Amino acid sequence: MLASPAMRRRLRAVVLLAFPLAQALPVAPAWGAPSGSNRDVEMRDNVFAPRIVRVPVGATIRWTNEGRSPHNVTADDGAFASPDLPPGDVFEEAFASEGAFPYFCSIHGAPGVGMSGLVLVGDAPIPGAESDVGPGRETPPSLPGDEVRVPQDEPTIQAAVDAAEPGGIVVISPGVYEEAVLVTTPFLTIRGLDRNRVILEGGFTLDNGIQVIEADGVTIENMTARHYVVNGFLWSGVFGYRGSYLTAFNDGDYGLFAFDSRFGQFDHSYASGHPDSGFYIGQCFPCHAVITDVLAENNAVGYSGTNAGGDLFVVNSEWRDNLAGIVPNTLDSERLAPQHDALIAGNWVHDNNNASAPAFDLEYPSLGIGIIVNGGRGNVVTQNLVEDHEAFGIALLPSPDEHLWLTQGNEVRDNLVRNSGEADLALGAPSAGGDCFAGNDFFSSLPPAIEWRAGCG
Repeated sequence: MLASPAMRRRLRAVVLLAFPLAQALPVAPAWGAPSGSNRDVEMRDNVFAPRIVRVPVGATIRWTNEGRSPHNVTADDGAFASPDLPPGDVFEEAFASEGAFPYFCSIHGAPGVGMSGLVLVGDAPIPGAESDVGPGRETPPSLPGDEVRVPQDEPTIQAAVDAAEPGGIVVISPGVYEEAVLVTTPFLTIRGLDRNRVILEGGFTLDNGIQVIEADGVTIENMTARHYVVNGFLWSGVFGYRGSYLTAFNDGDYGLFAFDSRFGQFDHSYASGHPDSGFYIGQCFPCHAVITDVLAENNAVGYSGTNAGGDLFVVNSEWRDNLAGIVPNTLDSERLAPQHDALIAGNWVHDNNNASAPAFDLEYPSLGIGIIVNGGRGNVVTQNLVEDHEAFGIALLPSPDEHLWLTQGNEVRDNLVRNSGEADLALGAPSAGGDCFAGNDFFSSLPPAIEWRAGCG
């Protein structure tokens, strides 16, 4: 079980050794050590995740079969093809020239149909996009666009999004919409008329409820996405985004997800039942983003932010009954490592001991921890109420990946932390130094007397 005595003993041993190991072991690799130009794509039953990726010229895509059925990768034009891959097998292909390279799984799809995907190399435009979007910044429209109603003007959300002009609004009447919507028109507002009755239904076969790819300034609000193989709501490669009054539950990966995007906000939203995290902001610096007034429960992790920081605020929200609460983290699988410079403040983080929450294997060691800074640097954790966790309330821990990422220069100040099974405050080993604790209201710590041993200032 996740909360087994053996697992908890290992976690305890990590933090008890903090100071001797921090002095004896070498410092983590320099910031930005991994090149990060390559991309991983998962093959699931039966979608590619992510469906669309952009890489620089010369990068390599690595497809891994994470499903239970065999899959393959077949270029639409036959330029590359893999054998049928059983679960766990990997196929790699390097892309030496700029362009758009569509592909599919010949077992579960056809060109542009079913299990299909797209690799964009360099500055190649997205084929078929209604607007000229791409990796650069789009120019905002001078005037608002027209309103397009669903189903009064267009029968589906996708048809309405395709018909809308930049600066326009898509208004969705109550109903269950069994579709995966791809947005490539910038500066749209996509709004449901009833949060609980405008439902995007994935049926455990479609990839994302709404995916915004390289289209700046898109707002999605007041609706529900459920039962998607990957994510409820996704923004990727955008400059300016907002998700408000959204509900995402029981999707196969994340609820609300922003990747490689800046200037965004998630607010007044709810996420439950995700085996990765309910809310995610990843691979951005500076992110210029805020998560506020949200509720996450029954996820593997409430908030996960891989290699994300810089003007990034996770504030004034409730994180409860997840496997773990708030987890900014560093991994080599994404660019811009290490994670650094986020503010986590004013949150109520409690009872994150849910061993029954859906979770991937890598999430299990986080069970029973309220806030974990996992291999991050320069973060501030302050004025949070963190209570009733079986392992730790607030913990600073190293992140072992291809590189060993150490915590450094994080500040844990003025939090109320209580009722933790192992320790209210914990500092893991090894550390690169400069992590500090001050002004917290707490009962126990590992190592003991943590505010004396590792005080701020």
